[in-house]
Amino acid sequence: MNVAIVGAGPAGLMAAEVAASAGHVVSVYDQHRSPARKFVLAGRGGLNITHSEPFDDFLDRYGPERQHVEPAIRGFSPDDLRSWCEELGHPTFVGSSGRVFPEEFRAVPLLRSWLRRLEELGVTFRPQHSWLGWDGDALQFVAPDGPLAVDADRTVLALGGASWPRVGSDGSWTAILADRGVEVEALRSANCGVNVEWSRVMVDKFAGEPLKNVSVVVDGEAVRGDPIVTTTGLEGGPIYAHSRRIRERLDAGANIIEIDLMPDRDFDSLEQLLSSKQKKGDSTAKWFRNCGISKVASSLMREATGNDLPKDAAEVAELAKAVPITITAMAGINRAISSAGGVAWSEVDEGLQLNKLPNVHVVGEMLNWEAPTGGYLLQACFSTAHHAAAGM
Repeated sequence: MNVAIVGAGPAGLMAAEVAASAGHVVSVYDQHRSPARKFVLAGRGGLNITHSEPFDDFLDRYGPERQHVEPAIRGFSPDDLRSWCEELGHPTFVGSSGRVFPEEFRAVPLLRSWLRRLEELGVTFRPQHSWLGWDGDALQFVAPDGPLAVDADRTVLALGGASWPRVGSDGSWTAILADRGVEVEALRSANCGVNVEWSRVMVDKFAGEPLKNVSVVVDGEAVRGDPIVTTTGLEGGPIYAHSRRIRERLDAGANIIEIDLMPDRDFDSLEQLLSSKQKKGDSTAKWFRNCGISKVASSLMREATGNDLPKDAAEVAELAKAVPITITAMAGINRAISSAGGVAWSEVDEGLQLNKLPNVHVVGEMLNWEAPTGGYLLQACFSTAHHAAAGM
């Protein structure tokens, strides 16, 4: 069987490996010169390939889409992915947060070993081939030598979402599939920062500063961490973890989140601390500093009150435990870690084959699911690709 893989990210490469291992003739087409550019980018700070938490907890990270991705992840689990890495000569380890990394920590060594395996399996790579859709049943590409038509027995589309478009996943495929009658949910920012209309003072003095050891609270759900003030708003782990909730709140017309600046203290102990440190003649800045409230945290409270900070210890404690932040929008998808939306699950069968386009499978971030960072994104990309290719 002749199999065409469109997209050379981790999902496309996994589909290629599974299909080639089964004896099929596999060609991988990608618009760039080199494969897996986003995979390499993601691994620069440490390739978090999956997570070690209990399996049911792991599956819950996919939220409402758990039911759709679960068969694929059960078929190629986090343990299977770790074994696969080890077979390539790159054992993994579990970090302090439960996240799983290859021992070299980076993506490049693992990718090099993977590409050697694919070459040994006879996979052919076709770089600089931009996919245009179909002419009849033939795949149409713009290739280095001009237009190219490709007939394939099976096609796997692994074109990614729309985050970080400069590395390839620009979401242009949505229009191609929509023209064929495939329902595609709009691609939107996920695992991203949020926009806040800061004052000039906040931007000039504190852009780039972290809010250390705070808790970001959305709909009663708290996530600890160190969000970072940017020129346009907030970003960082606790914000990314809430991105689905914040986006859904914005859609519903709600735009307020809260930040607990002192999550290790309850209201009463914080009020007591503030009262004990409040000295006549001290400035507000000195009072807050003596209570362990940083300059950036103090400025955040000023932003929330229009620079009209309360003087009463109880009122300050109430504010510090729930600083209201007005979100104007999600950050742009071009800087998001991942994207939400994609091909509706009603458009594919159990093997991730498109109902309207027989013999065409869709994998990875092209499907309508999202997950937080922590290894869940890559795991679902690997698993859905493995599932579709094995099912062929």
